[in-house]
Amino acid sequence: MELQQLRYVVAVAETNSFTRAAERCLVVQSVLSHQIARLERELGAKLFERTSRRVRLTPAGAAFLPAARQCLDAAERAAAEVAAAVGEVRGRLAVGLIPTVAAVDIPGALRDFRQRYPHVRISLRVGASEDLTAQVEQGAIDVAFLGLPTTARPRGVAAHELARDRLVAVVAPDHQLADRPTVDLRTLSSEVFVDLPAGTAGRIQSDQAFSAAGLDRDVAFEVTTADYIARLVRPGLAVAMLPSAYAPQLDGVVTIEVADAPARVEYVIWSRVGRTPAATAFLAVLGITAPDRHES
Repeated sequence: MELQQLRYVVAVAETNSFTRAAERCLVVQSVLSHQIARLERELGAKLFERTSRRVRLTPAGAAFLPAARQCLDAAERAAAEVAAAVGEVRGRLAVGLIPTVAAVDIPGALRDFRQRYPHVRISLRVGASEDLTAQVEQGAIDVAFLGLPTTARPRGVAAHELARDRLVAVVAPDHQLADRPTVDLRTLSSEVFVDLPAGTAGRIQSDQAFSAAGLDRDVAFEVTTADYIARLVRPGLAVAMLPSAYAPQLDGVVTIEVADAPARVEYVIWSRVGRTPAATAFLAVLGITAPDRHES
């Protein structure tokens, strides 16, 4: 079993095509097909079902794929560790972030990182704080930026607090509240809201604040990104509450201070163990010195 064979299997599984997989791997299709056939003979099982119209994993292939990815990740990490030992940072850096990150200029940090370490491949994944935390703990993401209520803290990962912020009300320019310098939760409770899905960290902070004040509110619209929240606020469909440091990035809406607003904390997190050289270097660009990556 060879690493190149594993790369071919992963490529076919991700593209559902031997032709596209060969193009991705920069080989002719006959070579790729031959190597996968050799691997299947060695394993004693077919990894793919092939027809004239489609390619899909067999049950054996579905069982084999996660381990193949793990082997490739381990090989890439081994090469990165060797490079780090001689003073080079290589490999990959997977960064996760919530849409409303405001404590760090992410594009600026990535620009600085790329200037120092041009041989690192970078991927960005946008998601909810709880999902990003799980992916960091599992090793799928190296570093992630979260926003959590003050009542919560990242678990199962190493964390560094970046900033604290309060939420503000966001309304349409012609909304009846738009000219007011300040509102309170009781006033807002009579409005129709757009918010993130129930149970997410970005939603919980608002839900907790209204509940603590003994107030109910009507969340008529649930969306998964803050940008789309603004798209529903602009025409007056709803109002929203968003971090004060993030809200100025939105066009066509008005922000209002909330006297009894809930707060949130932004964190950067990383794995407690097995941190890659690229992750360590990226944290250093952020001005964060993490403990030795082999410490638990």
